[in-house]
Amino acid sequence: MARQDRGKCVTDREAPENHLAGYAESLGEACATGRRLTRAELDARRAGGEQAAEAGLGLRGMIREHLAASQSVLATAPAKAAGSLLAAVEQAVDAFVEGYERAQHQAVRQEEAARREFIDDLLYGRSDLGRLAERAERFGLRLSQAHAVAVASGPEPYGDGYPVARGIEAAVLARFAGRQILLTTKDGRLICVAPGDQPDVLAFFAKQAYAATDGGRVAIGRSHPGAGGVVHSYEEALNALDLAQRMGLDGPVLHAADLLVYPVLTRDRQAMADLVESVLGPLRKGRGGAQSFIDTLTAYFDSGCVATEAARRLSLSVRALTYRLERIHGLTGSDPADPVNRYTLQTAVIGARLLGWPGTEA
Repeated sequence: MARQDRGKCVTDREAPENHLAGYAESLGEACATGRRLTRAELDARRAGGEQAAEAGLGLRGMIREHLAASQSVLATAPAKAAGSLLAAVEQAVDAFVEGYERAQHQAVRQEEAARREFIDDLLYGRSDLGRLAERAERFGLRLSQAHAVAVASGPEPYGDGYPVARGIEAAVLARFAGRQILLTTKDGRLICVAPGDQPDVLAFFAKQAYAATDGGRVAIGRSHPGAGGVVHSYEEALNALDLAQRMGLDGPVLHAADLLVYPVLTRDRQAMADLVESVLGPLRKGRGGAQSFIDTLTAYFDSGCVATEAARRLSLSVRALTYRLERIHGLTGSDPADPVNRYTLQTAVIGARLLGWPGTEA
């Protein structure tokens, strides 16, 4: 089969003579003396294999060229030399294949290193943006478009060669063949970068990742334009995963667009810390400290201020829950059931969870 190689058509039958230089002579001497190939001759065969791989020549075609040259030597060799010839051919072809495969493995390692360097630069916003855009096309991305990033985490870290990562990549690429998609891993997480106008790609990735990671969690950043947009979307997805852990958010798939209120609340961290301390600080005086009251308010607000549902979530009786709410009212002076007080209390509770209060006070 013909293929393009550096601007010219190269076929498996076209093997430059330098890859076979000295081969027929070595076989001739082996036939005449019965000796095996020398170390220098084997090194020459390995070097020829490396050159063939670097030139993009097909291995099967090159082996056919070796066998054809061997037939020419056999035609002029004594009949009793056939055994020596076959042994020499076996040595030579084995050395050639070894060199060919070594060059291929080296090329794969170099490609993997280049890909990893590109991904690091892409996700961390390093390197010149113009140069980054040029490199991106090599890996299937056009950074002139807007992109969104999905990040999946699971119970264990994942790398590019892990079965989980390979399985997800195979499923996504099979479903969206021809799309400009980048699938990779970073810091033990699974990552998918897709055009911003194709949310179905990230939704499918999220579904596959959730199933493959045995109940992991996926966060999807918003779509942003340009190379810097990939970084922005990636950071949004990471922040969403962090928020989900700190806030105990439910749901396997999180959308950064749905969580914008949280970074707004913590933009002025000191102001939020002051609010938390001012509103919730008196809860420290209650039996067991403030944490049990924070948990009570969290369950109460998350259940839509329905006492029976909040009690069920906390495994309490409704009477016990009502008593806690009354204690909160007494200690803070704010009634959780009063719409006027509710907003301040709920904002303070969200702030406490974001800041890790009271366990780690700001």
